[in-house]
Amino acid sequence: MDGAQKNLLSIVELGGYPDFSALYQRMGYRVEKAHQMRKAMSVLKKMRPEVIVTEFNFQSDFRDRTSSLESLLATLQFSKLDSRVVVFYEKEYTEQFQRLHVTYPDIIAMPFPIEETVLEAVLQDETQ
Repeated sequence: MDGAQKNLLSIVELGGYPDFSALYQRMGYRVEKAHQMRKAMSVLKKMRPEVIVTEFNFQSDFRDRTSSLESLLATLQFSKLDSRVVVFYEKEYTEQFQRLHVTYPDIIAMPFPIEETVLEAVLQDETQ
């Protein structure tokens, strides 16, 4: 990295996996956390993160979407933010996630369990 600190938005709605904040900070990111997609959307009005790390939480009660993640991705597309998006997802929801991934092919998909070394390698690609 070139010494300038980059921003990373971590959206943890459900969690249940390790907090990777120390990894993000070690890699030179200034981390902003949000625990609701609604709050994350408001953070995007104030900061332009180079990377967004979030979860795919399948919500079967949505008629026209698979999850609130789609709202975030649409906002990024509309606002022309060039943030890289890393998405953690449960293998049991692979089929639903793939429908989203077809629409947004640039997102980086990581099935659970998330290995810190793999996440670090993905983020390393982003910093070069």
